[in-house]
Amino acid sequence: MTRFAVLVLTWSIPFAAVAAAAEKTPQAKKPARPPVRAEDLVRDRGDGVDRIPLLPPGPGNPRNSEGALLTLADGRLMLVYTHFTGGGGDHSAAHLAARFSSDHGKTWTQNDVVVVPNEGQWNVMSVSLLRLADGRIALFYLRKESAHDCRPVVRFSADEGQTWSAPRVCIEDQVGYYVLNNDRAVQLRSGRLVLPVCLHHTPEYQKPDWAGICMCYLSDDGGQTWRRSKSQLQGQSADGKRVTTQEPGVVELKDARLMMFARTTAGSQFVSYSSDGGDTWLPFQPSALLSPCSPASIKRIPKTGDLLLVWNNHAAIDPRLRGKRTPLHAAISRDEGQTWEQPKVLEDNPDGWYCYIAIGFSGDHVVLAHCSGDTKLVGHLQFTQITRFPVACLYP
Repeated sequence: MTRFAVLVLTWSIPFAAVAAAAEKTPQAKKPARPPVRAEDLVRDRGDGVDRIPLLPPGPGNPRNSEGALLTLADGRLMLVYTHFTGGGGDHSAAHLAARFSSDHGKTWTQNDVVVVPNEGQWNVMSVSLLRLADGRIALFYLRKESAHDCRPVVRFSADEGQTWSAPRVCIEDQVGYYVLNNDRAVQLRSGRLVLPVCLHHTPEYQKPDWAGICMCYLSDDGGQTWRRSKSQLQGQSADGKRVTTQEPGVVELKDARLMMFARTTAGSQFVSYSSDGGDTWLPFQPSALLSPCSPASIKRIPKTGDLLLVWNNHAAIDPRLRGKRTPLHAAISRDEGQTWEQPKVLEDNPDGWYCYIAIGFSGDHVVLAHCSGDTKLVGHLQFTQITRFPVACLYP
């Protein structure tokens, strides 16, 4: 059984300029692409993996991306995603919409249900869904007001998403441009809620800091109030130079520690650990999870208790694919993230662009919702695909 470790590595990758990885900055407008059929965007590999082209772009809807999955009390899967209407950029107008599946993610409703209208000056986007210990559903998302004000807010539902509470801003101690990736909010066994965020701009900054300052916001009262973690993390190389670290995620380990992971410009995911529920953190260290500057996703598989990792695996990558968000692999860890077993290939189109993975579990299946672009057909982030496969596929 092939394994690879997530232990600290000796630094050997040259530090790339921070400007080369400015996170999600506005892009110059490009000529409009011709219409694309959904079936053109997904390749059947004959490998037992269902690939459903659920949300292709269309007229008046140039991008669908950054969603989250949750199982409702009646067994249906709910996907809430970012439905763009004002353009394909990160700051374009968008609202949150839902689709539903009654067969563990194999087929989906065809019409949107608007969950949150565009209540931001720019947009609302980047969804996390949590089933809380008290049975309610928590819906987190970013509300973008300006280049200096992008903060997560939360709404709650006590009736399985039929109605939602008024939005509550999670970060009130400092206005700033905070990135909370989709499918990142977690609730610990203690009941604490943890939001891993990255700060890039404030009204006091002279210019954005796209290299990022990673931290967590914590709530011990069910999301009513929030406080900032004592630690704020910046990536550094062995020679002390700053490394871009962005879009953090966290997962709770069996020993109650938290592991934070973040994308970087250094050729691998960086990791950090907390022993006090996300308040203080060890310094970031490079891991053996080689990847481009693209976020990884990690969740625990309910049926086995092992960790599932989905990421752009760049171990032994073709040099022509360096920096690209392809291929897409999945792997499990039976030792709490110290090693990861032989990866399963989910996508390997050299023109593909796979990222912003939402992980769900339904029945005996893993269900992923993610961006599945094709640089020759549809661009990078415009198209959301459902990828579905049996948990058993991860245990050859």
